Amino acid sequence: MDIPWGDERRKKLITNVGLITSDGPHGPNVMAAEWTYQVSYSPGLIAISIGHLKATHENIRATKEFGVSIAATDQTVLASIAGGSTGKEVRKIAALQELGFGFWKAKRIKPMLVEGAAAQFECRLVEEIRLGDHTLFVGEVLEATADPAKEPLAYHQGRYGRVALDLPKPSPEERERFGMVVEKHRKQTTEKARSLAKG
Repeated sequence: MDIPWGDERRKKLITNVGLITSDGPHGPNVMAAEWTYQVSYSPGLIAISIGHLKATHENIRATKEFGVSIAATDQTVLASIAGGSTGKEVRKIAALQELGFGFWKAKRIKPMLVEGAAAQFECRLVEEIRLGDHTLFVGEVLEATADPAKEPLAYHQGRYGRVALDLPKPSPEERERFGMVVEKHRKQTTEKARSLAKG
């Protein structure tokens, strides 16, 4: 089945806003991509899912590199502009700079990174997987920075928001009870199973 844009079930997903920068056949470009995830600790890998017809898709395929800036809560206007037009028709970075938004030169890749983002990652493409109407580009992180004062922007039901870490954790008593139940249902290791089979 399909899960199209606007589907009520799809609206239950919560994502961040990745500002993906690239510089290839379509020139310097930035787009907003909500499907932006870390997929490995060691090495650090970031995956981004990009539609096949996007300028960013063509730029990354041509150059094998991209930048990921995780939008901060004060960058809703920037994210809207980056996601509201195509780099095939609009010089979005130039437009954003004219509007007062900043970009800075990356250390290890050609694409610029977004100033004021919650975090920035410079990525070299290591894998490309075609999945339905998108391509999953997996990049190895070459450089990374983060601003501890910035909160990442959340995206949910077509609206921007912030992450609220205000739900209580289970109490120590509850965690102890959970632990006892988990231990009760722990699977036997292969070695224990062998020794029981022999005995």
